[in-house]
Parts: sequence; C-alpha cells; structure tokens
Amino acid sequence: MIQNDSSGYRIGEADRDCRWAVLTSDGEQIGRIFRWHGAWFALPAGATDATRQGDGGDGSESAARYLFAEYQAGRITPQPETPSQPQARDDAVPLLHPGMRDNDRTRSAARTAVAGLDAYRWAPLAGYPGSDNPWPVRCQLCGWEGNRYWSHLRGRNGNPPSPYRHPGCIDADKVRAVIPAYTRSPQN
Repeated sequence: MIQNDSSGYRIGEADRDCRWAVLTSDGEQIGRIFRWHGAWFALPAGATDATRQGDGGDGSESAARYLFAEYQAGRITPQPETPSQPQARDDAVPLLHPGMRDNDRTRSAARTAVAGLDAYRWAPLAGYPGSDNPWPVRCQLCGWEGNRYWSHLRGRNGNPPSPYRHPGCIDADKVRAVIPAYTRSPQN
C-alpha cells in the first residue's frame, strides 16, 4: 500500500497487524492507519486511542489526511519510523483478538474459525479478529507467516477454500493431496 503523495506525506509499509505507517516527506512517522470491520482509523504517533476517519475505498486516504492535518496543526509530534518487529510468541494464542467483544456469539465464531484453520493446516498466531479483518497465521505446509482473512479461508456454499494458499507454497494438487479436508468435501 505504499503511496507517494505530493501533499507532504506518504503511506508506508504495514506492520504485522496491518497498520500502515503514515510518514512525512522527511520520513518521520506521524501515526498509523488501519481498517477494522470496514471502517478506517487513524492512530497518531504516541497516542493510544484511534479515531474513525472513513470507510471503504477512500478511507485509507481520509485517515492519512487526518493525521497529516493534525501534524500540520502541531498536535502530533513526529517520531522516527519504527519498522515492524516480529512479536515474541508463546504457545498460548488467545481465542479472541482484543478488539472483539467477548460474548457467546464471538467465542462460537472463533471456535469455528480455529477449527477451520486447523482442518486446512493453518495455525493462528493471534486471537480471532472477525471474518473480515487480517488474521496473522502460519502455513503448516511450508512455514510461511502472514495475514489472511477468515472470510477468504473458509470456502463458500459447502465448497472448500481455494487450494492456492500464498506465493511460494506448494501447488494446488499437492495441497489437495496432503490436506484430508479437501478429499472429504463433496464439491472437490
């Protein structure tokens, strides 16, 4: 999502949680923008609370413009860009992402999603964030780590998900051969 903008800021690389850095033309970070359940949020550098700034296709630019306007008004102190660092992991992955409501419905959806990941040989690296939010996962076929969306991994209408997993993974026929869930599917 790197975009260069002649207005004095640019959107840089995303971190592990899909939060993109917003940088001044001097390369100083003035905050991060991210999408959560369709809405775009802006998190100023040094702040802990994000504000909703837009929706849909233009939401990322709205959020970045907001941060830049706050910076120009002197309400944001820029910081040197901090590249995303791998997070230390232990074996205990929480069931729910901290941004999810902890109730029966979300716990049930999370258990269904985790079981689905397991069936198709993905390992969650963080709690369930909802079906349309990025979820850090590990491919158990090759070790690749990155973000995927549960809505893309679960398949549709009784069909299994696409056997294409990510760039560099084994080919689709091998995926179908090594994952029993594909052979149990009536649509495969």
